[in-house]
Amino acid sequence: MTDRAGARACVEELYAEHHAEIYSYLCRMLRDDELAADLTQETFVKAFRAYDTLLDPARARPWLYQIAGRTALDELRRRRLVRFVPWTGESRGTDSSAEEVALRGRLTGEMERALAALPERQRMALLLAEVHDLTGLELAEALGVSHVAARAVLTRAREALRQALTVERARTAVAEAERTLRGAPAVSRPSTLSWRRPGNHREERDDREDRG
Repeated sequence: MTDRAGARACVEELYAEHHAEIYSYLCRMLRDDELAADLTQETFVKAFRAYDTLLDPARARPWLYQIAGRTALDELRRRRLVRFVPWTGESRGTDSSAEEVALRGRLTGEMERALAALPERQRMALLLAEVHDLTGLELAEALGVSHVAARAVLTRAREALRQALTVERARTAVAEAERTLRGAPAVSRPSTLSWRRPGNHREERDDREDRG
């Protein structure tokens, strides 16, 4: 078996083991499942071409995330997608595994919208750490930075997320209040002007009852 054939076999094994989580990660970065599927394939093609840079096969997972992250950022820059749009999870032809569905379910609603407010690098760090469970050196390798820098990015990202969640929850509360007000019964209004003092009708009714 040649080195190239050996690399191909190794990357095929990596694909079988990691393609679902790489696809899920790219879906969240790109909010487009078809594009994420294409870039998942591209990630593993790049992994094959750069396989000789993987010095330790035990570090293959963060290495793949680094390739996927750079591929996603290149695509975002190419398309000039400055802001992240929360992914709806609506599939347009790509089947979802149970693992993908579970990963998607961990970030919904307010969290998705709060993530949308974060810079790309911070969003990447949070997704890698909180959804894909990369820690320490793995996170640093996936981000392509030092351990200290990765920890700093993650700390800033968590603080930014807390602030974004505060804003998002306030917006949610306002929206719920508006929906409640819209659903409240309308206050009845008299169709014509009445010159009687408020309460006079009660006094007249009481007088009639006394006379009866």
